[in-house]
Amino acid sequence: MASEAPRKIMLKRIAHTYYKYKDIDKAVAFLNDFGFTEEKRVGDKIYFRGYGTEPFVVCAIKSDRDAFGGTAFVVDSEDELQYASETLPKATGIYELEDAPGKGKCVTFYDPVDGFPFHLVHGQGQHNILDIPLPQEPVNYPLEKNRPVNKFQRFQKRPAPVHKLGHFGHCTTNFAKTYEFYSTHFNLIPSDLVHDADGTDITVFFRLNRGKEQVDHHCFFFYQGPEFHVHHSSYETHDFDTQVLGHDWLREKGYKNCWGVGRHVLGSQIFDYWFDPSGFIMEHYVDGDLVDETEPPHRSQASPDSLHVWGPDVPSDFLQ
Repeated sequence: MASEAPRKIMLKRIAHTYYKYKDIDKAVAFLNDFGFTEEKRVGDKIYFRGYGTEPFVVCAIKSDRDAFGGTAFVVDSEDELQYASETLPKATGIYELEDAPGKGKCVTFYDPVDGFPFHLVHGQGQHNILDIPLPQEPVNYPLEKNRPVNKFQRFQKRPAPVHKLGHFGHCTTNFAKTYEFYSTHFNLIPSDLVHDADGTDITVFFRLNRGKEQVDHHCFFFYQGPEFHVHHSSYETHDFDTQVLGHDWLREKGYKNCWGVGRHVLGSQIFDYWFDPSGFIMEHYVDGDLVDETEPPHRSQASPDSLHVWGPDVPSDFLQ
């Protein structure tokens, strides 16, 4: 008799990430220039929010070494937290996020293949949207003029304000086992699978299965490689002008651009990747695809042309 599939833990949305920094002052300067808003300092932790309703979207932690501290997803109920604590590998019990903005409860488990921390949260209080001036102008096309006559476009030079955390991804040392674990234990389904020349799947872009609810094309991705590392975390900003103003701000501050600006194929978002001072990659994105349960998985072969429609050539340090 075949064993029953385990009950899936229902993820509601991606929430925040943790990064550990040896030079916290340089990290904080970058995070401000990237467009985060500092929310709270507690001990060795500095919490940053976007202008959306999440109480924080990234936490910078002073440490004796640079390290990725994991990503958190919101779950549907405290019962889901309890189930996670009882069934997931090396999971903690439920603990309080006493010092974090929004507080709430959390369970941390460890990826069974590569051992990095993964967090599940519930009960965090949501914050009011920050009142940040953002352009809401219509667009003129050659045969369709939508902007009012005698009204001009004027922009302020500044960082690109972050709205929310959109996705993160990592390099796994065993794609098949990692895929089996996350697709079995969570409501994660593939929007896109990428295979090599032999037909073996090597990359997945997972989205949340929330039924008829519209969700981002992906919130979590991973790919096969020789050594585990976080690849990047990605943050939504307002629109293309805001994004490119942010690009220029970071460039003029002397930070290293990783790749961008360009338009992806899978997910369709306009991307702009930057290295922070510790070498972690962070992305600004706008205009990504939305999907629901009716969209089937897609499968394609890996190639440089499959990564972007327009923009600079893919740099070698992006394909690490």
